[in-house]
Amino acid sequence: MNSADMTQSTPLQYVHWFRHSAPYINAHRNKTFVIMFDGEAVQHENFQHIIHDIALLHSLGIRLILVHGARPQINAQLSQSKIETPFHEDIRVTTRESLNSVMSAVGAIRLQIEAQLSMGLANSPMYGARIDVVSGNFITAKPYGIRDGVDFQLTGEVRSVDTDAIQRHLDNHNIVLLGPSGYSTTGEVFNLLTEEVATKTAISIQADKLIFLGEQPGLFNQHQDMLREISSQQLDQYIEQYQQQQPQWVMLLRAAQIASMKGINRVHLLSYAHDGALVEELFTRDGCGTMITDAHYEEVRMANIQDVRGLISLLRPLEQQGILVYRSRERLESEIEQFAVIERDGMILACAALYPIPATGDELRSAEIACVAVHPSYRKSNRGSQILHYLEEKARSLGIQQLFILTTRTAHWFLEHGFEQASVDDLPSARQELYNYQRNSLVCKKRI
Repeated sequence: MNSADMTQSTPLQYVHWFRHSAPYINAHRNKTFVIMFDGEAVQHENFQHIIHDIALLHSLGIRLILVHGARPQINAQLSQSKIETPFHEDIRVTTRESLNSVMSAVGAIRLQIEAQLSMGLANSPMYGARIDVVSGNFITAKPYGIRDGVDFQLTGEVRSVDTDAIQRHLDNHNIVLLGPSGYSTTGEVFNLLTEEVATKTAISIQADKLIFLGEQPGLFNQHQDMLREISSQQLDQYIEQYQQQQPQWVMLLRAAQIASMKGINRVHLLSYAHDGALVEELFTRDGCGTMITDAHYEEVRMANIQDVRGLISLLRPLEQQGILVYRSRERLESEIEQFAVIERDGMILACAALYPIPATGDELRSAEIACVAVHPSYRKSNRGSQILHYLEEKARSLGIQQLFILTTRTAHWFLEHGFEQASVDDLPSARQELYNYQRNSLVCKKRI
């Protein structure tokens, strides 16, 4: 239901809509959303409604990071200054001569957004809102460099995101505002791609959602029906389809695909021109745009003999680095029933094994979780946490009372997941006998 529908609805229809929104309101509270809108969105007449909806999301306890673009505003500034900047692959070559115009345009948009989020007029949707908006040098950048023989000069790419600082501001109930600029360790300013700032920030902060407000309302199939849900892999055909005609749309689709593959479970494509798009997408069952998610295309399950080849491909690189103990094909085949896997379209993305440990005397029923591995392309996702949780539930169903892990490299990750540091003496006697003192693994344990 958009805002126009709501103004024409009866009180009973409004109450019905509000009641059905309650589960979404509860689900989104204290979640972190990154919302990107380009410079065209800022210029659009609907932008004031977007600001009102952002204020509404903030009032509902959603932690917000806003990322704005500035391409048309930069173009206007450069035109006034009679400066031309070339483009290559739809990316601006930012010359030193043009940098002041770029900074002026970006700064003006930041001030505009801060001013609009500070409005508190009576009889307006912002009345009574108290919103603190924080901007800062959260993005460290590096030169985009020379590509295809073209020197992009002061065009840059994201090197790192100061997630600790951003988290502190979100914890203080501030909205964080980022623009298409970053700073080098030597004090230079770089002009960045808005899509990259939004994507890398969402990945670094492990946002719950990444929302793109663009010119297109979403993706359509060959019958011009809106695709409500699509996987990251299915985006390939649309990226190829729009490659020549709509390079900016392709850039956004690629950013959405990268975010989805790097662990952002929900990426949304919405139109900035659609009044109430944010509210409709987030608080109604059907939404109004396209959501990219791999949630329905993956399966967490116990492994079977057909998974051995995929397990070998996943484990061998880690074994060669000494992170995991070598397991032969024969051993994997004999222990396959101990393994859980995350599989998508025939590809093993993650695995872990649960080995019950024989108990003697009054020892607690224990098990060891071993061989936790995630495909390199998905290391920054939550697949490791997902499969660990799956095996913890499996252990509980078997009456296991405590879990152990032995690791040489990743103890901190297990500590973050509720384990505590232990010693070899804490291991059940049956497992102590098999401890490899030459490997000198750290021991962690967790009561369940």
